[in-house]
Amino acid sequence: MRVLLIEDDRRLTAVMKKVLTAEKMMVDIAHDGDLGVEMALQGNHDVAVIDWMLPGRDGPAVCQAIRSGHKSLPILMLTARSQVEDRVAGLYSGADDYLVKPFSFDELIARIHALARRWNEGSTSGWELRVGNLVMDLRTKSARRRDRLLDLTRTEWHLLECFMRHPNQTLSRQAILNYVWPDDTGIQPTLVDVYVSYLRNKLKVEGLPDPITTMRGFGYSLVSKNA
Repeated sequence: MRVLLIEDDRRLTAVMKKVLTAEKMMVDIAHDGDLGVEMALQGNHDVAVIDWMLPGRDGPAVCQAIRSGHKSLPILMLTARSQVEDRVAGLYSGADDYLVKPFSFDELIARIHALARRWNEGSTSGWELRVGNLVMDLRTKSARRRDRLLDLTRTEWHLLECFMRHPNQTLSRQAILNYVWPDDTGIQPTLVDVYVSYLRNKLKVEGLPDPITTMRGFGYSLVSKNA
């Protein structure tokens, strides 16, 4: 497993690299946010571990830049901020999980392995997402279900990507809005329902169930066993 560590505390990164290397992981290090974004977008890492407080771009800005580049990369955010609103802000910026400092290295290792399993099961490269019969190629911007190529609009593509980055997780309308329409603050949450309906129609394949489940009162979930 190849891990990208974006952390400005050089003593901590040295210890983390030693610990992760002992777990048979390859570790690349960036000590500032701008270099971290460059390495994340150009590299082929399995997991990125990103500190919240960084010189240059901070952790949330790094996450947003990686997601704007539509890179398939699971992200673990390290933060000294333990308030719920801070954790939520980190997740909305594009992080998949967070770990509050100080943390145990055993938990760090466990969370890295869990993220890698969740994201990369069945994937053949860092540019491809796979969930069941659904496959997205992030470089060619093509998607297919089983052997059928999906004719998706730009918005439908980002919506499917949002689901495929978080399989088997219930995503609220607001979380989907933040991912698919990050710069459009005036959009109503009901628009999510409209585009989920559009996407469901595009995903129809004879003999396969609807992979998107409505969780009434909570949001939507892409169920991997139905995909």
